[in-house]
Amino acid sequence: MVAKKEIVENPKPAAESADTRPILQPPVDISEDAEGITLIADIPGVSKESLNIQVDNDTLVIEGEVHIDAPADIKPLYADVRSTRYRRSFALSSELETGNIEASLKDGVLTLRIHKRPETRPRKIEVTTG
Repeated sequence: MVAKKEIVENPKPAAESADTRPILQPPVDISEDAEGITLIADIPGVSKESLNIQVDNDTLVIEGEVHIDAPADIKPLYADVRSTRYRRSFALSSELETGNIEASLKDGVLTLRIHKRPETRPRKIEVTTG
């Protein structure tokens, strides 16, 4: 029996942009249980307001930005990093319910929960006698 992959990282960029800042791929842990898939992404410094999560044609896209602003009365002489962009995309299995994704962000850690469609979840078959 061949195991099916529920979620596959999409190797192509999530979107093209005229912005020349580098795009970082956040590290992501993916786990599966009988009910669905959980993705945990490290996106330090990204606020809820600058986070964008979309599903389009069974492709999950996670994007976020970190803005590092200097106080108005201080002019930086040199800055290696002014802001950081994150982007990661995944191809989702048709077994997942993409219309009902739960997302939470706490302390720079994004957690996504994607449930499997009910008809694809394991279920117990009752046996009767007689």
